[in-house]
Parts: sequence; structure tokens; C-alpha cells
Amino acid sequence: MAPRIGVIDSGGPAEDLPGGRAFLPDGTSVAPVPDRLGHGTAVAQVLRRAWPSVQLVHAQVFLDRPVTSSAQVAAAVSWLGDPRRSGGQADIICLSLGLAVDRAPLRRACIAALEQGVLLVAASPARGEPCFPAAYPGVIAATGDARCDWDQVSVLPGGVFGAWCGSPERGHSGQGGASMATARVAGLLAVMLASGHIGPASAWLRARASFHGVERRVAQE
Repeated sequence: MAPRIGVIDSGGPAEDLPGGRAFLPDGTSVAPVPDRLGHGTAVAQVLRRAWPSVQLVHAQVFLDRPVTSSAQVAAAVSWLGDPRRSGGQADIICLSLGLAVDRAPLRRACIAALEQGVLLVAASPARGEPCFPAAYPGVIAATGDARCDWDQVSVLPGGVFGAWCGSPERGHSGQGGASMATARVAGLLAVMLASGHIGPASAWLRARASFHGVERRVAQE
């Protein structure tokens, strides 16, 4: 069976939305609307490039602006990680986002999903203060590394994984950065699951790492 990836983001095009939910600031959830920001659509494109038959489920937490709350994200994680959910529990949850403050509901939702065996992949800043849920134990933290081509991954300080990120240094234009790197790492994990790998996902990523340590960029002439 193709891996199921829950995408917590701004949604996707209309044809991608059946089975998804939109989580609102007032604590309710409704049917999602087509992506108005383009971010969730770009994340989905990276995931499908990694594994074309992947099953995507959109949990929409952004609508007209790239602003959400820990409560919305927590509700989305709980829904995707629920084994009773219609359509089945997500194997991987991709969170190409980060929140500045650790909130108990989000922490509890992530712990519960991890205990159910769900892999959580979340964006981590290349520099600066930690963000959540990437900083929670057990969550796979991802950020962009311009050294990495499509098939490469790096291990950075603090156990953060670097990956392809649509870097303009490699001639890419459009969406990029830690958001796309998070999608790329989630896509790699989809390949891992589809191959039947058994064992810690972090160990699998480390074993295939092409680079270790701080990203060092070579000045362009």
C-alpha cells in the first residue's frame, strides 16, 4: 500500500481536497477550500515527485494568510494521527511550518501521534531560536541545505536533517527554504516506508547522509 502523508498547510487544488479538513481558529473543522496561498500545493508537488503514488490528506490550517495557531495545528495532528479516522491513520505527517512558542495542546497531540507510530516531520529554522513542533523529542526536524541535491540529505548540529530545498543556488525558482526541505525529508521517508524498512527513521536518514556538520557555502564568482 502506498504511504499516507498528512499535509498540515494551506491545502491544495480542489481535486486534492476530498477527505481533507480545514481547522479553524474557533476550534471547529469544516471541508477545506482550494489553496489560496500556493504553499500547500508546492509541498504536495514535492511529495508526489518523491513518490508519485503517495496518498495525500490535507489538513488546512492556513486560509488567506500564512498565520495559524498551536490549537489549530494540534487539532490537525490529532485528526491525522487518529487510527479511527476514515481513510486510515497517516503514516507520516508533514508540517512545513513552525511556531515560536511551546504550547501544551500541541505537545500532547504530537506525543500521542508518535506513540501511535506516526512519523512527524517539521520545519526547523537554519538559525535562531527553536520552533515547534520541530523541537519536540521524536519529531524529525528538517531544514534547507544548499549542498544537497534531490537525492541527498545532511545531518546538521542538533540532529536536524538538511535536504534539497529549492535553493536558487541550484537554479531553482519559486517556493523554497525549510518548508520545501521538510517536504523533501517527508518524501524520503515515504520511500523508506514503501521499501519495507523496519527501524528508526532517523537512523535510516543518518545512514544515507552525504554531509555532516554545519552547512558551508562556497562564494559564487
